[in-house]
Amino acid sequence: MIKLDRAEREVAHGKKLSALGAEKIWGWGTPAGQVRAKRRAEIIIATTKMIPGKKTLEIGCGTGIFTEYFAQTGATITAVDISDDLLSSAKARKLPSTVRFILSRFEDLASDEQFDIVVGSSVLHHLDIEPALINIFRLLKPGGVISFGEPNMLNPQIMLQKNISWIKELVGDSPDETAFFRWQIKSLLQKVGFTNISITPLTWLHPLTPPSLIPSILKIDQILEKVPLIKEFAGSLYISAQKPYKE
Repeated sequence: MIKLDRAEREVAHGKKLSALGAEKIWGWGTPAGQVRAKRRAEIIIATTKMIPGKKTLEIGCGTGIFTEYFAQTGATITAVDISDDLLSSAKARKLPSTVRFILSRFEDLASDEQFDIVVGSSVLHHLDIEPALINIFRLLKPGGVISFGEPNMLNPQIMLQKNISWIKELVGDSPDETAFFRWQIKSLLQKVGFTNISITPLTWLHPLTPPSLIPSILKIDQILEKVPLIKEFAGSLYISAQKPYKE
């Protein structure tokens, strides 16, 4: 039996996702999932001040769900993914000419171009994290900013899902993906050289929430996201940081 390396496993996973319905497996396609996606995109856009003319790199664009939101800002988007199958779905969205797609393992992306903004949704936990952060830092202009939404390892469901192999396979995760503790990712960002680091736990809205319950859960979210200790167990971590103007 041929043993695949991490990148090859991610490519194979992308092919599987594409065949089975990536957005269904990710949870972005349900009514609650669409609400979550819109909120996440809005947070990333607001955090980075994504506006027309800003050169933006999106890592792990997948089927282009978030690329479409980002393109609406008028920013110039370069969207990268390791999966040709998922990129085909993204390209089928027929996004504006301000968007271009690149097929590449991000850790190997050797572009000399520099960006004002680097963003991504649920992607860092798929990557070889330290080399990925080093490459993000390299690709950012001095003063450039990053913003990512990632799974929170302190959330009970995510902790089980990312650490028990049969559950991971059952829910459609890739073999190598994980999640982050917020102090863990903060330490890694500091090590690489980022400053102005902010990592905020947000949202208890589950993708399978029935539509009739979405408004109530959103109201509960607004409360729980402000309660010390309890907020640490939210489903997502919103990560932002900046490359110093002078290294």
